Amino acid sequence: MTLHVNGATYTASDRARLARQYDRVYSVMSDGEWRTLRDISSYTSSPEASVSARLRDARKDGNIVLRRRVPGGNGLHEYKLLTGAVAL
Repeated sequence: MTLHVNGATYTASDRARLARQYDRVYSVMSDGEWRTLRDISSYTSSPEASVSARLRDARKDGNIVLRRRVPGGNGLHEYKLLTGAVAL
């Protein structure tokens, strides 16, 4: 896994913290199960906004991150990470 981060507020001093956060999110999601940002946040002890950013980073890393709306969830979405080892 390679962490591809960028953005106006990113500094090199953030890299180690973001890499650890990315590793936690990737580890939780690598089983290919559907989870909400809240679920992932709970497992990783990372804020939901950070989890969302790490899922975007996973896409930059060449992974597929699927998103689906939760029926009756008032705009709530679930996410699923597909790596080379996980099939649709």
